[in-house]
Amino acid sequence: MAAAQGHLSDGPDDADGEGTPSVFRQAVAGLQGVRLRPEIELDATPPPQRLAPYSYALEAAVVVDDEELADGRLILLHDPAGHEAWGGTFRLVTLVHADLEPEMAADPLLPEVCWSWLTGALEARRVPYGAPSGTVTRASSHYFGGLQDREPSTRIEIRASWSPVEARGGPVRQGGESVPDTAAHLAAWCDLLCQIAGLPPGGGPEAGVVTLPQRRDPQSR
Repeated sequence: MAAAQGHLSDGPDDADGEGTPSVFRQAVAGLQGVRLRPEIELDATPPPQRLAPYSYALEAAVVVDDEELADGRLILLHDPAGHEAWGGTFRLVTLVHADLEPEMAADPLLPEVCWSWLTGALEARRVPYGAPSGTVTRASSHYFGGLQDREPSTRIEIRASWSPVEARGGPVRQGGESVPDTAAHLAAWCDLLCQIAGLPPGGGPEAGVVTLPQRRDPQSR
């Protein structure tokens, strides 16, 4: 994917459209210009329609030695009227997936561990959040006929959403409405991407994060 390495560049979005709430513009601004690990490539992408009155989406990939180890999308939703299921006016939605090595794919606790990677990343970054929900799917592929020389493969997929909530110590406000710290949520989400890609931890607290054996060791190649 065409992306800038280590940060999110300005891209296609509706954040500056006529009538766009200032709190949503500020939330989107928090996603732009964030500096992260050099293995992460980020870019803005057109958001899905009809999920909320206002939305912004980005896509990311973890790339080491020109090999993509994991990828995903993060979507910021905003409904000024609020949403009962969200418990507020903002919601973050994500889809993350990666191929796994056999020793990881065979772990019976893999779905629970992968879900803990998401919640652990948010908690390790001390990012306040609420109403988390989602699924973890493990899909195995076996090849036959003209593809029989390929080794079986397993792909993990995390679909999740959560609501950013006000941080302790006083939220940032614009016009009386809270603006979520989207930069911190983005950093936690990228920690999840790196973990599912099998990269060693780097930069930032890691307490409470459960790990499995690394999928690859990029330094050994």
